[in-house]
This record gives sequence, C-alpha cells and structure tokens, in this order.
Amino acid sequence: MKRLDLLAYLRKHGCVFTKEGARHSLYVNPAIGRFSTVPRHTEIDSFLARKICKDLGIPKIDKR
Repeated sequence: MKRLDLLAYLRKHGCVFTKEGARHSLYVNPAIGRFSTVPRHTEIDSFLARKICKDLGIPKIDKR
C-alpha cells in the first residue's frame, strides 16, 4: 500500500504525527497512549501496515 494512504488512514482514526527519526516517522494514538513507527518508503507491505494499526490500537486496514 502507498505510504500516503496509510498516513491518511492513521489520521482518520485519531493518530497524530509526533516526530521524524532518521528513517521513520513516529505516530501516537493519544486516546490510548500507544505509538508506532512508520518507515519512509513509498510502498509499505500490507503485513507491516496491519502491525502498525495493531500497535496503535486502531482497526486493521481492509484492502480487498
């Protein structure tokens, strides 16, 4: 999936950008205090996208 699509999905579910690292961006779900890193690649594997959603405590992305 495209990174921009994943970031839009995260924002839609209340996650906010916190800071940039060397190769990753840190996102936090302030409602429950959970965080995850998102790599800065144009394409993100669907397994990794599901793991990021799980880490942040939001519903998994349904890409059919």
